[in-house]
Amino acid sequence: MSDEEGAKNTIAGLNRVKKIAEDHGVTICIELLNSKVDHHDYMCDHTAWGRPGRPGCQFSARQAALRHLHMQIMEGDLVRTIQKNIDWIGHFHTGGVPGRHELDATQEVQWDGVMRGIAATNFRGYVAHEFVPTRDPLTSLRQAADLCDV
Repeated sequence: MSDEEGAKNTIAGLNRVKKIAEDHGVTICIELLNSKVDHHDYMCDHTAWGRPGRPGCQFSARQAALRHLHMQIMEGDLVRTIQKNIDWIGHFHTGGVPGRHELDATQEVQWDGVMRGIAATNFRGYVAHEFVPTRDPLTSLRQAADLCDV
């Protein structure tokens, strides 16, 4: 289906749960994924698609879960994209690119730079690390947390 039809379907579905979420103080986040490598035909595959502002879409300001690894694949230019869209981002996920592995020198993203870009926006939400470890998972998680603690 077209992006427009998909957006209309998404809005209709979200509007069905909107009041329940609002009544319970829950922020609904639409997860941005890549359609180029891992999630073919996924519609919410660019930052602009996940932003509110479509007719009939009336949610709280923060509603996109930006997954760095997916947006690096689809858009690149992570820091500028994050800073331009920070009012619409409610959550971040890290993960190595390529492969969703550890945040280390084998990856194409300079994670400490991305984290400084996020910190410069005064974002106060969560950053989660979602990865498929190739080494000891707890050591890899500690290294990711240390790298991202700017």
